Amino acid sequence: MNKVILLGEPKSTSHIYKMTCRGRFASMYMSSDGRTIKKSYLKQVSEQWQQEKILEPVSINIDLYFGTKRQCDIDNFHKLSLDALTGTVWEDDSQIQKMIVEKHYDKENPRIEIVINKLI
Repeated sequence: MNKVILLGEPKSTSHIYKMTCRGRFASMYMSSDGRTIKKSYLKQVSEQWQQEKILEPVSINIDLYFGTKRQCDIDNFHKLSLDALTGTVWEDDSQIQKMIVEKHYDKENPRIEIVINKLI
């Protein structure tokens, strides 16, 4: 079993990515806040992951620890964290074959915990 912990309040995809319209075509871009969070996640992953990159299919368990008890959909909070593990923990997040996501509350220590298991 392998685990990565990303510190800080989990952010939704809609908080990280923004839309703009150029002419008749809409395009999506990462907000400056999103770029800051991604940079932090990449640094945290590189500091924690001291193993070889996983090349096999994986299953993951994601535990989202929010600092507030606000209502939110848990399906919008893991894109950036999984992207941060790509290239260091695994080759590509398409290797994920199974994913379990759970929501928790921890006012003192909001974070994302990701447990990675190789599938055999």
